Formats: sequence, structure tokens, C-alpha cells
Amino acid sequence: MAVPIVRRRTAAIAAAGALVVASGVAAAMSTSTASAATAGCSVNYTANTWDSGFTANVTVTNTGPALTSWTLGWSFAGNQKVTQGWNANISQTGSAVTAASLSYNGAIATGGTASFGFNGSYSGTNASPTAFTLNGVACGGTGSNGGTSTGTSTGTSSGTSSGTSAGTSSGTSSGTSSGTSSGTSSGTSSGTSSGTTSGSTGGTTPPAGGKVDNPYVGAKGYVNPEWSAEAAGDGGSAIANQSTAVWLDRIAAIAGVNGGMGLKDHLDEAVSQAGGQPLTIEFVIYDLPGRDCSALASNGELGPTEIGRYETDYIDPIKALEGDSKYANLRIVNIIEPDSLPNLVTNAGGTAGSTDACATMKANGNYEKGVSYALGQLGSLSNTYNYIDAGHHAWLGWDSNLGPSAQEFYKVATTNGASLGDVQGFITNTANYSATVEPNFKVTDTVNGTTVRQSKWVDWNNYVDEQSYALGLRNTLISDGFPSTIGMLIDTGRNGWGGSARPSGPGATTSVDTYVNGGRIDRRIHAGNWCNQTGAGIGARPTAAPAANIDAYVWIKPPGESDGASQPVSNDEGKGFDQMCDPTYGGNARNGNNPTGALPNAPLAGHWFSAEFHQLIQNAYPPLS
Repeated sequence: MAVPIVRRRTAAIAAAGALVVASGVAAAMSTSTASAATAGCSVNYTANTWDSGFTANVTVTNTGPALTSWTLGWSFAGNQKVTQGWNANISQTGSAVTAASLSYNGAIATGGTASFGFNGSYSGTNASPTAFTLNGVACGGTGSNGGTSTGTSTGTSSGTSSGTSAGTSSGTSSGTSSGTSSGTSSGTSSGTSSGTTSGSTGGTTPPAGGKVDNPYVGAKGYVNPEWSAEAAGDGGSAIANQSTAVWLDRIAAIAGVNGGMGLKDHLDEAVSQAGGQPLTIEFVIYDLPGRDCSALASNGELGPTEIGRYETDYIDPIKALEGDSKYANLRIVNIIEPDSLPNLVTNAGGTAGSTDACATMKANGNYEKGVSYALGQLGSLSNTYNYIDAGHHAWLGWDSNLGPSAQEFYKVATTNGASLGDVQGFITNTANYSATVEPNFKVTDTVNGTTVRQSKWVDWNNYVDEQSYALGLRNTLISDGFPSTIGMLIDTGRNGWGGSARPSGPGATTSVDTYVNGGRIDRRIHAGNWCNQTGAGIGARPTAAPAANIDAYVWIKPPGESDGASQPVSNDEGKGFDQMCDPTYGGNARNGNNPTGALPNAPLAGHWFSAEFHQLIQNAYPPLS
């Protein structure tokens, strides 16, 4: 029978043109450029290419009479397919592609330019097109194809942080076996994605009152000065300039806790860091009534019935600050309530792993009301992008969890004042440790005629890593009514799993268990373990558009902030003691009664945990230079 399982977040939608579907992790990227010109137009086409995908940026210069609208056409020489676009309505028939202007960028004066971009897939050779037409007239000329580059950019800055954890566990499995669980923590401070941008520039200047398709493309990432200073001061100078999220985990965090930076301080600093250029800053909206009903380490300040305080004392002040005209040019990403909606799906139904607290929140509807209110209020602003938390693959990856979760997400996005337009996309693996991609085995593999889904680690799950789960969930969400423009985020801050324990290839084919356990890079004892995991390492750096339909890899959980205390600690932050943070605890039904794998001597959730931080740096993958 199915056993419940729990963990993490995701959600969102956007504007501007798009097509979609395909995956692949950016590896070594190459850049090719092509150009063509006539007396009427010139085109600059630049493509950043990886294994089976690419991001193209196109700039059209009008050297003829002024235009009120435009359509650019070209044909691919190979099997390239456009999968997602921005700042143009892009369509493709066979090898022929047209990109038409939108309502806000159709006018091009003589000598003026228009830019758009897209993601694509290919196999073989990704040759750049060399001939273009503008409104049916050939631009002519010949193209060039050459040069190599990586198209990466990073932010800078410094700082300290605090925060609270988003932890808990549970999920459900199908087939025979027990589900796996997982929780995670987080902190109240941080920033947003800087890292590499895959060379794309998807809509760097949004139309007045409008939003770009992917807020990470073409933008710098906010570097939280508080977290950056903490990291640099504890041996982490190599990552101190990365973008991390800021956790607004209690009402007091809006103004700033214990002399620390508040929401306005971070927004002001973001404007300074932007320097007039696009910049993305991330905030975790995390203070629901009865918060994190299946864990104790990250319980919150509001009681189960205090939905009124959540709306008026928490969401409304955040909206007022984010909506200030001073911040209109910032791209503000709001990560909406980690762990809340997944808990309603897996931990409120009376099955193993369910809790009375989750049953209460399902019955009173305050998780749903709160998330809908946050979506509607924050989504109404022209500079904000909401991503709903969608757990992780080892929580919701079974059919019995994924389908109901998608329906739950649709419900909150269409009721209590929220609309689908308030959702930019979804985020997975928030504050968790699940590998982005398992390189040594796939869910479709078999060993001696037995599917890897029957292994103890996979436990009949339909997914073995976060990227396949994120894309599978996205397809389900679209089938249930979300628009095809939604994008996915993956938290990669602590899922690198490098170091000496990282397998270099598949495991032995003696059995499905030896094959999976010998090859999996996720070295946790159980996929449901979520608190301060032994052996974890920094993952992929924040990256925009790393794969089709993945808006970004992000660091939502700032590395170095504890998931929860390993023993009871008296505090005035409302944080309890969760046994999953105790390295001596023998486990429970949610993690298959396995040891927790938690590190000893951990502080309260969100507090700086130096020993964990040093481990994360040591086991970083890709390694830190």
C-alpha cells in the first residue's frame, strides 16, 4: 500500500511568446554567431550550445524605413527545434521559423533594433542560420559561424543571515514498498540567482506594466550582503558572490530582526547592485498559519486559525514594499510557502506519516486561503514573479501524489482572488538534497529484467532526480489547465554530492539494488532524510535557463544555514525540536525506519552551522575553483 511522503516547493507563469518541452543539463557550452545585412536590415544571431540544446539571442537592426511591426524569417540547416521563446511570437514548420513582433516591440525606427530569444533542441550539428527575411524581404549577406564562449556572469557582494528552516517529511509510493520522505530547512536571508546565464537575454526590458517570460534570463542575481559576509568569513570566499534567497520567515523579518536587514533594506541594496541593469532578487514567503504541519524544526509564529494576521500583518506589508515605484525595474521573485500544499496532499489523510496538525490545516483551509491570497496580492504587481513550492521527487514523484498535487496547485491558483496569471511557475527541491540529475542510471533502466523502480532506493517512484520530476510535473500542470508558459526552478544549493564518495559510474549489475546504490550520486541513507545531511555538497551554481522549461537553477536555501537543531534548544523563535535532526534517532515510517544521516551539534534552523558549511564546500560538485 502507499505510504505518505513529504517535501518542497514551486510555481509560476509569464508573458511573451513560447513553445516548450525538452530537457538536458548544460555542460560545456559553445557559442556561435551568424550575421547578415542589406540596405534594409541586418541580423545578429548568437547561439550558446550544449549537449542537445541551445539558447539563441537575435537582434534585428532596421536600416530601411521605420516599421510598425515586423516578422523575421529563417530556416535551420539541421534538425533544430524551437522549444521556448521570449519577446516574439515564434512558430516553426519543419525547418522554417518565423518570429513576429508583439504589441510592445513592433515599432523599429530607421537605425533602431529589436531583440528576442529562444531555447531550442537539436542533435548532430547546431549550425546557425545564414539567411534571413524581414517582412518578406531578404536581408541577404553571408553568415559566419565561429567563436567559443561560455556566456556566464556572476554577482558580487557580502553579508550575514539568519532564518528558519522549512523541514519535514513524507510522500507516497506506489507499487509495493514504502514511500520516501523528506523535509528541509531554510533561513531568513539571502539573495537570488547570479551565476551563469547561459548567454541568453530573454526580454531584458519588459514592456510597461508587463513581465518577461523568464525573470532570470539577461539579469544579474542579487547577492545578499549578510549571507555573503558570513560565507566569506568562514572560508567560503569562492561562493560568497553567489545569489541566494532572502527568507521572510516571520512578520518581524519584514522590518529586520535583531538589527539585521529588512525587506526594504534588501530592495534598496538590490537597486544599488543593479546599477540600472536588470536584476533578479528572491524572497521566500514563509509564514502561513500552522506552518510546516508535519515537522517541528520549522514551525512558525502563527496559530492554525490566524489567517487574518497572515493577510494583513504579513502579506499586505510585503506587497506595499515590493510595489513601491522605486523598485519597479527589479525582477522580484517570490517563492511561495515551502512545504505547505504538498503537506495537504500527503500528510493530512490518515495514512502513515500523516499528522493531526496537517489534518487540521486541511480541514480549516487556511493553507489554501493563505497561498491564494499571497498569489493574488503579490501577483498583481508588475515587477513580481510568483513560484509555488512543489516539494521534490522523493515526496511527490509517485502517480498517487503527483496528480493530486497538480490539482491542488490549480485549485489555489484559481480561487480566493488568485488567477493563473499570478503564477510564473513552480520550484522543486527547496532546501533539500535531491540530485538535479542522476548521471549513472535512469528510471527506465532494467537489471536482469527487473526495473530500477523496484530498487529500495527508488521505491516504485516515477522519477529518480529533480530535473525529470520538475519537467514531468510541469507537463501534468499544463494538462490540468496551467498555461504552457510556466517555468520551473530547482534549488541546487546543497545537492552537488561531490567529494570522494561520489560514484564515477554505474553500480554493479548483480541486482537492481547494487546497480542503483553503487551508481547514485545522492548518498543519503534514505531519500526521505532532510536535516543537515552528512556528505552533502554545494551543487550547480545559480544559472539561468540551464535546460528547456527550467527557468533557473537557484540557491533558495542559503548554504551554511542549519535545517534544525540536533537537540532541543530553548528559543523565542517558535522553533521546535525534530528528531529527524538528531543523528542518534532510528527513524520512522516516513524514512523507512532508517537512521537520519543528520550531522551532530547543529544549531537552530536558519542559524549558521559552520561544520556543515565546510562540508558543503569540500564536497561541492562541480568543484569550487
